[in-house]
Amino acid sequence: MTDDGASAFALVDKIINRYGGERGTLIQILLDVQKENRWLSGESLEHIAERLHVPLPRVYEIATFYKAFSLTERGRHLVTVCLGTACHVRGAPTLLDRISRKLGVKSGGTSSDGRFTLLTVNCMGCCALGPVIAIDESYFSNPSNSDFDRILGQYK
Repeated sequence: MTDDGASAFALVDKIINRYGGERGTLIQILLDVQKENRWLSGESLEHIAERLHVPLPRVYEIATFYKAFSLTERGRHLVTVCLGTACHVRGAPTLLDRISRKLGVKSGGTSSDGRFTLLTVNCMGCCALGPVIAIDESYFSNPSNSDFDRILGQYK
């Protein structure tokens, strides 16, 4: 979110207006706001609740229920490591450890330069490729250290 509250809310308002200010579009509005800002700030949630005439606790309930939403600021890119059963038995914990050391953060943390947030999930749905990581919407099967360095270099 920008430092200027009015500018930040202008973007939120634009997203809300795109959906006609309909209460039933709350989840999609939250997804779009998060996509633009990389997280959902308390101020944005309050503004959305007010504009949609939805009780603020209900907005928070939805924003905290779905793992897709973050109430803390994220890096410019999400690095997600699958820890599901198939990935786990194929070395996902070791892969997570390597990635964590490389980025200098534990799961849930953001690198000091703000480029990457590291997350884990229980399944990505591509078990045959495991262990799998995703960076934003791109998937990678068991990258070596040199592969991972090359891959990270593509994300500024």
